[in-house]
Amino acid sequence: MQEKKSIVSEIIQDIKHDMTDEEILRLLAESKISVNTEKRAKKSDGIGQRAADKIAKFAGSWAFIISFVSVLVIWMFVNILLASQAFDPYPFILLNLVLSCVAAIQAPLIMMSQNRQEDKDRQRALNDYKVNLKTEIMIEDLYNKVNKILAKQETILNYIKKKEADNTEEKINKTNKK
Repeated sequence: MQEKKSIVSEIIQDIKHDMTDEEILRLLAESKISVNTEKRAKKSDGIGQRAADKIAKFAGSWAFIISFVSVLVIWMFVNILLASQAFDPYPFILLNLVLSCVAAIQAPLIMMSQNRQEDKDRQRALNDYKVNLKTEIMIEDLYNKVNKILAKQETILNYIKKKEADNTEEKINKTNKK
């Protein structure tokens, strides 16, 4: 954290000779740092990427599990009932082949979707970091300004107390002279 803060301080020091602190902070406050990562990701998505996301979303749902188990049960039930005329008799070799093919296709699609989600998460984290850094800089500036205001108030308060003391002393001196 301290390292990041020093980097920002160095950048601000480099800019300082061209701009005042107020100009830098105004520039920071007016600039939009946050980005809607979902919109950006949707614009750059291809058909294959969107399909991979939809397949991964469906493959990780109860609807998929229930429908898949239903197809398996129906497949086995039909082949058991047909007995000698079955298209895939008891060891269900064709069913094993189909399941292997589904797994071979489904695994890379899910991995593609996970990689894309990881990229989205990385972009979101970078966006959050930028927003937090901007906020931290602005809060630090506000803190410094409040401290300056408090210091000036203290000076003014001391000045007022001194004036009141001088006024009281003058009144005492006037009453003593009478």
